[in-house]
Amino acid sequence: MANHKSALKRIRSNESKRLRNRYQHKTTRNAIKKLREADKKEAEGMLPSVVSMIDKLAKNNIIHDNKAANLKSKLTKHVAAL
Repeated sequence: MANHKSALKRIRSNESKRLRNRYQHKTTRNAIKKLREADKKEAEGMLPSVVSMIDKLAKNNIIHDNKAANLKSKLTKHVAAL
């Protein structure tokens, strides 16, 4: 078990950040699923907000930049093909 004050604080902050990251990642994945199931008009309206969510995940290193680019590309192609 950690003995230093800083190590104890790091454990607490890591846990809170992990939970926040997990929540944001899951919320984004659910939004992507909703976008894929939506009809064209609804999907076009949702696309900018979902892309923004993906960008935020990449910016905070929750997902890799290349994964974010691949997701955005696939979603844009999907919406255009509707």
